[in-house]
Amino acid sequence: MLPAYYSNYSRFLIAVDCIILGFRNKELHLLLTRRPVEPMKNEWSLMGGFMDEQESLNEAAEKILFGFTRQKNIYMEQVGAYGDLHRDTGDRVVSVAFFGLVKMEQFDTSLAKEYDATWVNINELPHMVFDHNKMVGDALRLLRYKVSTEPVIFNFFREKFTLPVLQELYEAIFQMPLDKRNFRKKLTTMDLLDKLEAKDKESSKRGAYYYTFNPDKYALFLKNGKRFSL
Repeated sequence: MLPAYYSNYSRFLIAVDCIILGFRNKELHLLLTRRPVEPMKNEWSLMGGFMDEQESLNEAAEKILFGFTRQKNIYMEQVGAYGDLHRDTGDRVVSVAFFGLVKMEQFDTSLAKEYDATWVNINELPHMVFDHNKMVGDALRLLRYKVSTEPVIFNFFREKFTLPVLQELYEAIFQMPLDKRNFRKKLTTMDLLDKLEAKDKESSKRGAYYYTFNPDKYALFLKNGKRFSL
């Protein structure tokens, strides 16, 4: 039984909506589904669900991200809380949005059929239910800040990447071209990457060397009082 102080206040639902982002073919993509229930059934929607009474917000987000991607240890960030009075026409619902960075090459395509989901180019987003378009806009602004100040962008890659592809990802996130020389100069100055012997021969005849992000170098980088900036 609730103490009298708490019982005097309204109780309502808390939802978690996930902006699931991936990178493919030089473009940023968002995983969307068709809403399976009323109101607004069959309209485009983010992946989401309600927070259980015995779980935290982060646990609820991790549950949803794993359920729709089957990937663990996904990098995620809380975007914000959305509580306009009539934002959900079904009931009084406050939603907390998270973005997650998914490695698309590891995505189980059978899940798309199971959840009627599809990857949509971030530049071709349809109108979505409730305030989901606003959530995506807010998530992209936060992502741009994070990739400028922390090495979170490497969470898009499974293991290795080439510098041209890394630059393409930055350009897809910021929606603007970057100067190749300045981009690589900044990377070289920070010295956070390890160059591999292998090359990607699919993109060009000459090929581009693969790199990996070195977390130990980054820890030393921070210890020396330096700041990540790209």
